[in-house]
Amino acid sequence: QVQLVESGGGLVQAGDSLRLSCATSGRTFSSYAMGWFRQAPGKEREFVAAISRSGGVTNYADSVRGRFTISRDNAKNTLYLQMNSLKAEDTAVYYCARGPPQGIGRLPTSYDYWGQGTQVTVSS
Repeated sequence: QVQLVESGGGLVQAGDSLRLSCATSGRTFSSYAMGWFRQAPGKEREFVAAISRSGGVTNYADSVRGRFTISRDNAKNTLYLQMNSLKAEDTAVYYCARGPPQGIGRLPTSYDYWGQGTQVTVSS
């Protein structure tokens, strides 16, 4: 069983930065792409960013490109999301998820294991 545990969320002001972490269990972290999604109240879960197994390929939603950076440390089995220049519309619960073994995906259906989520609230 794979477990994913997010941390690093909180309440910040617009323009501030946060770094989310996702610690994973198991010895297969480096064999899969990973991704970040978010869900705001009353809205569907949406793609934020994804990263390939090696970290060499990344993909971002248009709404966060240039402000957010996804990265991973395969030696520590940990995924990160650096969020800069935060906006009120970034407020949501952020989830990390395990993606496919080949390529990277933007659809939630491409991800099989999910964390419990961490709340990010940005006040304007």
